[in-house]
Amino acid sequence: MSQWKQICRVEDIPVLGSRRVARPGACDVAVFRNGDDKVFALLDRCPHKGGPLSQGIVFGESVACPLHNWTIGLADGCAKQPDEGCTPKFSVKVEDGVVHLDADELNSLALNESTAAA
Repeated sequence: MSQWKQICRVEDIPVLGSRRVARPGACDVAVFRNGDDKVFALLDRCPHKGGPLSQGIVFGESVACPLHNWTIGLADGCAKQPDEGCTPKFSVKVEDGVVHLDADELNSLALNESTAAA
């Protein structure tokens, strides 16, 4: 059973934007909100060259990496063809307008991923 960590309110995330959740000693998590108020969470690192996805442009259920414009699916963290690769996704729960992330995932997923972008 998951333990959920309260992150913010949905309205604290800009529409078609994101906010970062810091993880000491590990790459941040980017929490995105699309135009339909759906909330997604991915490691804040593009699978291509490590660009900060939190600085990308959100459209539909995707985000464009700000470095090389790769399109990354918000639901699965995977690059859209013809590009290849995935970034880890994190479980999200929205309850009464409050966004929660799985605490176990925050403490265990992608802890060794570099934060450096090329």
